[in-house]
This record gives sequence, structure tokens and C-alpha cells, in this order.
Amino acid sequence: MPSDRHPPKPSNNRMTPRQRFLETMHFGQPDKVPLQPGGPRESTLAAWHQQGLPQDVAWYDYLMAQLGIERVPTVTRTDLGVSFLMIPTFEEKVLEHRDGHYIVQDWMGAITEISDEYDYTYIRRAKDFVTRKWHSFPVTAVEDWEEKIRWRYDPHDPQRFPEDFEARCARLRERDYVLSLAFSGPFWQLREWCGMEGLCLLMIEQPEFVEEMATFWTDFVLQTLKPILRLAPPDHIVINEDMAYKLHSMISPRMVRRFLMPAWTRWIAAIKDASPETVIDVDSDGYNGELLPLWIEAGFDACSPMEVAAGNDIVAYRRQYGTQMAFRGGIDKRALAKGGDVMRAELERVVPPLLETGGFIPSCDHGVPPDISWPNFVAYTRLLATMTGWV
Repeated sequence: MPSDRHPPKPSNNRMTPRQRFLETMHFGQPDKVPLQPGGPRESTLAAWHQQGLPQDVAWYDYLMAQLGIERVPTVTRTDLGVSFLMIPTFEEKVLEHRDGHYIVQDWMGAITEISDEYDYTYIRRAKDFVTRKWHSFPVTAVEDWEEKIRWRYDPHDPQRFPEDFEARCARLRERDYVLSLAFSGPFWQLREWCGMEGLCLLMIEQPEFVEEMATFWTDFVLQTLKPILRLAPPDHIVINEDMAYKLHSMISPRMVRRFLMPAWTRWIAAIKDASPETVIDVDSDGYNGELLPLWIEAGFDACSPMEVAAGNDIVAYRRQYGTQMAFRGGIDKRALAKGGDVMRAELERVVPPLLETGGFIPSCDHGVPPDISWPNFVAYTRLLATMTGWV
């Protein structure tokens, strides 16, 4: 279906969100760059409601109204409804409640600790900036893998796809918005099964077992992707791989090549064969300087969120790698919190140089924290909207 792979540009030069995203991320000539300042979590929204954001409004709609930006009429959106998670999940249950903390068996089989300041269901997803502690993970040996995990990832389980999957795909082929899909990369997924320390030890002591798990995950993802790529290839696929600390990658380049690169290259080849225009984005917090050459070699189109506090400088990366890698994010959240001249200097440092070459959607370099006030966020978005052609 060529129209899905290459959405035609409209004759009036006003692009749809889908066309604008693809044109931007492929270093083309968009009518304007997508305006994606970043999004708040629960504590940030709570602070904003004390600082001028009304309680009964959608924050982004209100923000656009404040800036005088006309919103495109909302259309009913369809998602794929496909799950890459284990089926069935483990029973989620509180094992202990003591000293102000819950000890929980989470849905992935790990034993996790969280402050009772939060409902323990915050473990399920990042609703806020919540610190957790892990006590144990379900896989410590081959027997655990076979008995507890492997059988939960059947790509043909009828619960994995919605009953109306083909009808959804038919509607999606007519979309004018960006269809995104995210799933875990091999490092992220194996770490959820084994834990960070456990996985790294297994890479050294039982590398063949790690390769077995990584190959299994590679095949599972490929089988789950197959009907998606056949019927409605996404515009944007994010492979979650958080794999860097503040100064270095969590594992060596040699380990990346052995355990992760085979999955990346097989997935990327399959996706690009079905849909050359799909933007394949690797998501990793931390310092990504050691990983960028490996991601480029694997065939990724983009990476995010490019945290400045971790040492990432996307202006320097662009000078070094040119148009081999697009970026999303890259705006220092600390400068946004300070506001005023500090905020303006940060945007002027990053945004114009990268917009000149393209392949860049500027945004806060992670979830927007509560120390970025609502007035500062409005001022930042106003300047960003001016730089990207919205006002």
C-alpha cells in the first residue's frame, strides 16, 4: 500500500500531523516542526494547578489556547491494541506493609518495594517520579526461565490481539495522525526478568543462556510485529532500552554487539522492509555517547530523550554524526526550571542549530518535573512555538 508508506503532501502545503512528523524526522522540509514541549506527571500537574492552570481543563488544550495556536479538530483515533506483555501476568499482591513501605509482588514477578506515600499500583507505570527498590527477580537460572517466564510469551495467544484487529488496521490506513508503537528491547526485557545485577552476571558466567533469552525475545517480537507490519505499519516505533548511566553505558560495546545487536538488526530489517518510512527510535536515559555509533550501525533512525544532565549534547552529536541520527528531546529541564534568560539561552543553544539541518523535534529531556512552574512552562512553549514556526 504505497499511500501508507509515503503519505502524499497536500497541495495547499499545510501538512497533516503524520506528514509533518515523517518529514521532520527524515530530514525533509516540513511546513513547521511538531510542537512537543514535553508532558507532566501527577506531581507536576498538581503544582501547576496551584500556579494558574485551571483544574477542569486538558492542560495541552489550555496551553495552546494561551498561545493563540489553533488546534486541528480532534478526530477519533484508533490504536492497534496489541500487547507485547506477558500473558498471563503474575498476580499482583502486597506481601508486607511496614515502616512506611509496601513490599509487593508485581505483575512481572519481581519483589518490589515502594513508599506507602503512593498507591502500590504506581509500580505498573510511570504516573509520577517514584523511587522503587527491587528485592528479587523471577529469573536466576535456566529452570526459572522455563518454568516462570517463557510460556507467558506466546505470540499467537488470542488475548494478544483485539478481536477487531483487522478492522482497526483498515481504519488506520486512512489516518492523518502519527501512529506510534513501543516495545522493550532485549536489554530492557531481559533486565526485567533477571534484574540488572543478575543479567550482567549471567552475561559473564552464562552467556549462552543470555543469548537464548535474547533470541527468544527477538523471535517473539518479530512474530507479534508480523501482522502489524502487513496490515498497518506504524509511523513511529520506539524500542525501549534504558541502558546508560550518567557517565557510561551499562554494558560494554562488546556485550552490546553480542547480546543486543542481533535483535536490533533483525527487527529494523523487518520493519524497513515493510515500511521504509517508519521512524525507528531508541529510547535510553543516561549518557548515550558510547552507544550512538552502535545505534547508527544497527540502523536506528532516531534516539531520545537525550538528557543534558547526563552529559548528552545533541549539538555536538549533530556535528559529529550529521544526518545519521535524528533526535527528540535534548532541552535541559534544569534550565527550564530556572526560566527567564537561562531558559532562553538553552533554547537558543540547541534549537536553531538543529532545526537548520532537520531531524529534530525539540522537547524537555525527560518527563516534565514539578520544579518547572506553569508560568515557566508556558513561556518556554511560547518561545519553542516561535522557533518551530507555530506563532
